[in-house]
Amino acid sequence: MRTRPHRETWLRRPPRCAETDGLRPWLRDQGSLTARIRSHCRELQVRVLAQRLAVPHRDEARLLGLRRGELAWLREVALIADGRAVVYARSVLPRHNLRGGWRLFAAIGNRPLGAALFADPRIRRTPLRVRRLDRRDPRLARAALAGAATGPLLWARRSVFRLRRRALLVCEVFLPAIRQL
Repeated sequence: MRTRPHRETWLRRPPRCAETDGLRPWLRDQGSLTARIRSHCRELQVRVLAQRLAVPHRDEARLLGLRRGELAWLREVALIADGRAVVYARSVLPRHNLRGGWRLFAAIGNRPLGAALFADPRIRRTPLRVRRLDRRDPRLARAALAGAATGPLLWARRSVFRLRRRALLVCEVFLPAIRQL
């Protein structure tokens, strides 16, 4: 089964408001988030929080063209810059896409996924979308697993990476400590 496009409900760009001040460059940067964080800290670590087959959230499944209840490979990590959790990242790969170029996903361990994605010129990225996550969004609660106080809302961005018509969704949630970088 090929993934089919679905209308995106996240915003094309972050709004200009007090809560996005200082975050806008992070939310809009088209390059590797891993590389950007590395350029602002001495040490970057990736802590794997979960990696398993799971049912993705409804909006993730729709975006990837999955049927309701269909399983996908899910990877959740915390990006730790100089000892502080700055990003909670969630990657979703439809199970049937876990072959070919995306084989790396299952065995990437605690290495940054971004480095692998931006190293392969065959991989194409869809435009970034952003969203404010509040307590109703399950990603906010999952971000708390990163080991940082999350507050009542956080900003996130996501995009789909494609390799030979196979899709991988990456969502990055910015934790409060990102503002200190």
